[in-house]
Amino acid sequence: MTNVGGQTGARRGHPGRWKVAFVTLLVFGVLGAVGWVLLGSRLLVVRTVEVTGTELAPRDRIVAAAGVRLGVPMVRLGTEEARARLERLREVESATVERRWPTTVRIVVRERVPVAVVERGGRFYRLDRHGVTVADGATRPSGLPELVTGSPGPSDPATLAALRVLGELPGRLAPRVAEVRATSAESVTLRLSGGPLVVWGSAERTEEKARLLDALRRTAAGRSARIIDVSSPEVVTTR
Repeated sequence: MTNVGGQTGARRGHPGRWKVAFVTLLVFGVLGAVGWVLLGSRLLVVRTVEVTGTELAPRDRIVAAAGVRLGVPMVRLGTEEARARLERLREVESATVERRWPTTVRIVVRERVPVAVVERGGRFYRLDRHGVTVADGATRPSGLPELVTGSPGPSDPATLAALRVLGELPGRLAPRVAEVRATSAESVTLRLSGGPLVVWGSAERTEEKARLLDALRRTAAGRSARIIDVSSPEVVTTR
């Protein structure tokens, strides 16, 4: 009886081992198929690249900088590496690169916005609020005030002070600025188109200074002044 029972148990154990082997092979088969679809087949590869947010930088330059190539398996696309490459472009302030399954890559660019122009050697360089050059050309762009400083750039305190003043001016005043000049971070002056030279001083208390200038410009003395000094809001002077 014991012998017979042992043989029966052994015979019953074989189907269990076969099931384990079958399930294992099935799992490996599924994983292999998934890996082939993701990495080896032509089913999930980059077929379309969408680019939005570009104006200064051409679309082809954005795609080339991102390093996104058609036909590359989507899973192999390094989105963070592509983003970092894009943000090294001078026109780009920030970017995102996303997979849109099954076959689309979407690039969203936030470009730097020019706020002033610098003339050097017959060329005109457009600077953003951080003093970064975003574009240049042989023709002066319209609608941007000229920035005059000793060493215009993102590490120059005078440049940053002048650009901060421009960025904080109210909408009614900003379009009237034809030139912003800074010999230091505490010595910013504005020249208004068709108007006076405004001694602004530092970039502090811009809102208060703008309000005083606006009120003064409504008076006869303000309209006839060649120079208005609002560098010390407690004592506004005209000449």
